[in-house]
Amino acid sequence: MALTPQPNEHATMENIPPRNAWPGSLRLPSPNPPRCRQITIFGGGTATNHLVDVFTNLAQANSSVLNYVIPISDNGGSSSELIRVFGGPGIGDLRSRLVRLIPDSGDPSSEASAIKELFNHRLPSEPKEARLEWLEIVESLHPLWRQISTPKKELIRSFLNLVNQEIVKRMRPSSRFDFSSASIGNLFLTGARLFSGSLESAIYLLSSICSVPETITVLPAINTNFSHHISVSLQDGTHITGQNNISHPSAPSSLPETLPRSPTALRLETEESDNVEDASLPGSLPSLRKPAIKFSKSQEEELSARIERLWYINPYGQEMSCPANPRVLEALAKSSTIIYSIGSLFTSIIPSIILRGVGAAISSPHIRNKILILNSSIDRETGPLAQPFTAMDFIAAIANACAESRGLKAPETKDYWMYVTHLIYIEAKEAPKVDKDDLVGAGIEGIRVYGLGGKYDDRGLEQTLKMILGKGEQVGVRSRRNTVQR
Repeated sequence: MALTPQPNEHATMENIPPRNAWPGSLRLPSPNPPRCRQITIFGGGTATNHLVDVFTNLAQANSSVLNYVIPISDNGGSSSELIRVFGGPGIGDLRSRLVRLIPDSGDPSSEASAIKELFNHRLPSEPKEARLEWLEIVESLHPLWRQISTPKKELIRSFLNLVNQEIVKRMRPSSRFDFSSASIGNLFLTGARLFSGSLESAIYLLSSICSVPETITVLPAINTNFSHHISVSLQDGTHITGQNNISHPSAPSSLPETLPRSPTALRLETEESDNVEDASLPGSLPSLRKPAIKFSKSQEEELSARIERLWYINPYGQEMSCPANPRVLEALAKSSTIIYSIGSLFTSIIPSIILRGVGAAISSPHIRNKILILNSSIDRETGPLAQPFTAMDFIAAIANACAESRGLKAPETKDYWMYVTHLIYIEAKEAPKVDKDDLVGAGIEGIRVYGLGGKYDDRGLEQTLKMILGKGEQVGVRSRRNTVQR
């Protein structure tokens, strides 16, 4: 049975109240800010950062506001230590995007360059060296401060001092904060969140300090002060808990349901974790409490089978349905184009679109262009290599997540166009296979662009996106897409 778009209270602009201030600026907006069709990007951190200039130019060419929707489920790297000690969402990708959006002054000695270097700086990997360097930064003795003006330096330091005081306050014989490889930007965001009690307020403060353009918004997929974790099931029945275990190899990362650990072993592991006094609730899953500061992105073991489904879990491992950040739904209601960016499919895109309200917003016909930029290679999440994801598998995963967000069963192939209208791809040895006939059958327009060395050419990708948006504005709302292969 074909899916029919459902009425969506967020589908029109008329019922959206104006914002009180543009994000990234401390200035108040004009009394009647212009209403324009916006562009919303779904993606994570590192991969999408490579396309920021492309998306910025695209938005400027269309006089559009640009929204980045970023998941907060990352529990790996230095974020894992912040979550262990303070709780709260994974903020690494949010910090990464905000700092990437600092306007390039072209002068390496400018204050903007110094702020970017400070917030991107990571402490040494050795714990004692990391702690000593952290104290140098907090006490304003570190060379990183040299090109930063006194007002901004003291503002930034005030939040670093706050988080340092909170770290000292939480020290226990069984639990000490590990500064190894800690990100200064992540520590600042944590201090700002603890002070204000609001994740979005912390993002607003950092975007203001970074002078992020007022036409660009960085939105957490969920606006929360709590940790949110994800879990996946594989086609062979294996369950994997925690984003870091899904994306990167870890010894106990996957446990087949057919070979469960004994109740005694689980009880002992839980009791051992509970003896460590941190921000985790008693009885929380031990796999969500283990340190994950050090992991390898270069040496990834394959998953035993394909990922079949992703969902959110509470600290005890039970599935739960999470509502999307209302500002994400507001952004989608004002958007005529959405883009699923390159990056990890199941940990950078799916966690944002599976949230309540997002699938219905995406399916709305007022969003004319729903563009998937296909990855140029297969990764751990879209393997194993014996059965790699194809382009249609990527599209199906997105369509299934959007349908689940709406409380509907998985859509038929002929209805995928409701969630993906265009596929942009390059032909490369390791790229997912693209079957043009399958795209035609699904009513999706496939556009091949040229790449170099298995990577997208920024100029070619930008021109392709501009072409799609120009065509989309002329065609108008469609009940069914006609497929044009290029």
